[in-house]
Amino acid sequence: MLVLVAPGQGAQTPGFLAPWLDLDGVADRLRWWSAVTGLDLIHYGTKADADEIRDTAVAQPLLVASGLVAAFALFPRPDDLRDAVGAAAGHSVGELTAAAGTGVITAETALTLVRERGRAMAAAAAVTQTGMSAVLGGDPETVLAKIAEHGLTPANMNGGGQIVAAGTLEQLAAFAADPPEKARLRPLAVAGAFHTEHMAPAVNRLAELVPGVTVHDPSVPFLSNSDGTVLHDGREVVRRLVTQVSNPVRWDLCTETMKGLGVTGLIEVTPAGTLTALAKRALPGVETVALKTPDDLEAARKLVEAHGGPAGPQSPS
Repeated sequence: MLVLVAPGQGAQTPGFLAPWLDLDGVADRLRWWSAVTGLDLIHYGTKADADEIRDTAVAQPLLVASGLVAAFALFPRPDDLRDAVGAAAGHSVGELTAAAGTGVITAETALTLVRERGRAMAAAAAVTQTGMSAVLGGDPETVLAKIAEHGLTPANMNGGGQIVAAGTLEQLAAFAADPPEKARLRPLAVAGAFHTEHMAPAVNRLAELVPGVTVHDPSVPFLSNSDGTVLHDGREVVRRLVTQVSNPVRWDLCTETMKGLGVTGLIEVTPAGTLTALAKRALPGVETVALKTPDDLEAARKLVEAHGGPAGPQSPS
């Protein structure tokens, strides 16, 4: 069984989109999506520096657009994905990529929502100086206790020995000076405490918009990053796209669901690497492909041949 996954913010690096422009039609598609988002996605994906693409209002549309470029290159028609992929999931903003890839919403709708999501989250982050730090290793219970001690939120429970703490910069500085035993801390290249109460204004903005969105049920089972639940109802997918903005990402529970479903292969769309690295630790024996550039398409297609097939019967959400 094959699962298709999309990364979240922080995965982007300068110039990561440049190789994809060599594919026929990609530049045209990105110009159209640039009009939708109000951003020059080609510039930001090829020439912008790290600080420019760290901006939440830029990073989020860029991530969704690039993920869809890779997904559509691998699965040019909706039936191609449905016939090959057993489940799909996205980490944080990657859920919008997954929602468009599985037909819950159109690419244009996903990019409209992510445009507003990125702007609203950037505005919310500007109210108070906040950020996020990955905690690598250590006993999970000890890590969570230390996060709580410093008034932080475990915003991402990623599994594979990684928890992301989020809160004010002052709280994060105190946490860095008093880290959990046997753990390493790594500040993340994000501009706010995402998936915490600090993002409540962004939730309100998205909640205003989604009632008018045209929604379809996903073409394959959709794993919610709020709790790992398998979703089949498109409206529930969209509802959770809104609430996840201020709630923790439970990628660890998505991983547990993948184990239960019998996943044997995993493909991560660009900018790939983060989720495949987690899978190598949390899903031993599962074959992975990080779809970073078009050069990786051949390996991804071989993985589809080896592990792909339509989803079998699933429990309802």
